[in-house]
Amino acid sequence: MSSLTYFEVTSPAAEAAQEFYRAMFGWDVQVIDGMGGYALVNTHGEAGAPGGGIGPLFGPTGGVRIYFSEPDLAAGLKRAVELGGTVLQEPTEIPGFGSFAVFADPDGNPIGLWDRPRLGA
Repeated sequence: MSSLTYFEVTSPAAEAAQEFYRAMFGWDVQVIDGMGGYALVNTHGEAGAPGGGIGPLFGPTGGVRIYFSEPDLAAGLKRAVELGGTVLQEPTEIPGFGSFAVFADPDGNPIGLWDRPRLGA
């Protein structure tokens, strides 16, 4: 069973989105050097609550995406396709943070899979 592990907000105006969520919810937003304006978010949630990120668009549309833990990204994508989903992003490593992949559910909603062994996903 996979657990919700991460959320992401992408926007054509990433800095404005970061400020909005910082002011709206009191989140800590820390821009990461070398990541094109992408920021990690601390929501100050309860222990075990998912963390998140806010950054620029990486595709044609922005919005909110959720990520679920998945130690075998290829198997997760295969399962999604067998259930009627489509692959949007093949497994991709982010050095120091783990790897991710993205699929669309049968309604076209993008869903992320995240393998974060270093962080104990």
